[in-house]
Amino acid sequence: MKILTIESSCDETAAAVVDDRRQVLGASLASQIDVHQRFGGVVPEIASRNHLEAILPVVSDALAQAETTLDDLDAIAVVNAPGLAGSLLIGLTAAKALCVAANKPLIAINHLQAHIYACRVAFDEDLFPCVGLIVSGGHSSLYRCAGPIDFEPLGTTIDDAAGEAFDKVASMLGLPYPGGPSIQKAAESGNPKAFPFPRPMLNDPERLQFSFSGLKTAVRYKLAGVGKVDFSTTQISEQERADVAASFQEAVVDCLVGKSVQALKKCGMKTLCVGGGVAANARFREKMEDAANKNRFKLYVAPPKLCTDNAVMGAVAIERFKAGLFEPLDLDIFPGLVRDAQ
Repeated sequence: MKILTIESSCDETAAAVVDDRRQVLGASLASQIDVHQRFGGVVPEIASRNHLEAILPVVSDALAQAETTLDDLDAIAVVNAPGLAGSLLIGLTAAKALCVAANKPLIAINHLQAHIYACRVAFDEDLFPCVGLIVSGGHSSLYRCAGPIDFEPLGTTIDDAAGEAFDKVASMLGLPYPGGPSIQKAAESGNPKAFPFPRPMLNDPERLQFSFSGLKTAVRYKLAGVGKVDFSTTQISEQERADVAASFQEAVVDCLVGKSVQALKKCGMKTLCVGGGVAANARFREKMEDAANKNRFKLYVAPPKLCTDNAVMGAVAIERFKAGLFEPLDLDIFPGLVRDAQ
C-alpha cells in the first residue's frame, strides 16, 4: 500500500509518500518561517497564498523521491481539521483534484491525531492505548487515546496555546520569531528560578486544562510594571532577558509536565505520547523524561523533525485506509476545535 499525504493546516506546505509498514518513501516540505518572521506570527492570508504556490511542487518532489507516480498510489490523504481555513482549503482542493485525475480514494487526516501518530512512526511500536499531549503554536490539549483514530478530549487550553505564549513573550523580550527556539536559546544563560511566575491550575488535578494568558501577563508586568501601557525592549538587560526567558520557559514546562502526569493518573494509564512543535523544546523533553522516571510511565516524544508540522505524521491515514474510512469528494474543512479529534 502506498498513500500520498498532504499537510497544509497552518504555515508549512508538506507532502509525503508512506507505505503500510509506515516507511517514508519520500517527503518534502516548504517552510514559511522567513515569510512570517517580520510580522512576529502567522498571517493567515499570506499563508494561504504561499500554500497555493508551493503545493504542487512539494507534491511532485515527494512523489519523485519515492519514485512513485499517481497511478502507483492506493489513496490520497489530506488534513482537513483543525487549522487555518484558507490553508486547509488549499491542501484539500489539491487532494481532491489529484483524486479525480488519478481515480484514487480520498482519506481525511485529523491534524491532532497525526501529531500523536508521529510517535508511532518514529518508534515503530504499538503505543495505544495512551494519553496523548499535543502542544504547539495553536494547540495545548490532552486526550485519552484508545487507538490511533479514537481520541477522547480530556482538557485543552482555555486561552493561549503554549507555542502562542512563547511567541508573544519572545516579542516582549525583543527576540525573533518563532518564539520557542528564541526563548530556549536565551534561557540557556538564564536562571529558571529568578522570577516566580505562576503555574495556572497546576494544583488542581481535577481540571486537566491549561492557561497561559495569565502567565504571559505576569511576564509583561515584570518587564513593564503593573498598569504600564507599554515599554521598550532596550530597557531590558541581557541578563534580565535571559532570566525572564528561563523563568517563563520553566513555568510553561512545569504546567505541561504536571498536567500530563495528572491525566495519566486520572485515566489509570502508563503511556504518554507527545507531539507538536513545543515538544521539540529541550527543557520540556528533559523534565518530561524526569517525570517519566519518577512516576514510572512509558514516554514517547516525537523526534524534533516530526514535532513541527509535516506530512510524515499523516501516515495515520494508513489506519483509516485499513478501517475502510474513505471520504466523498464533497468533504469539507473543519478549521476549529469542534472536531478536533473526532
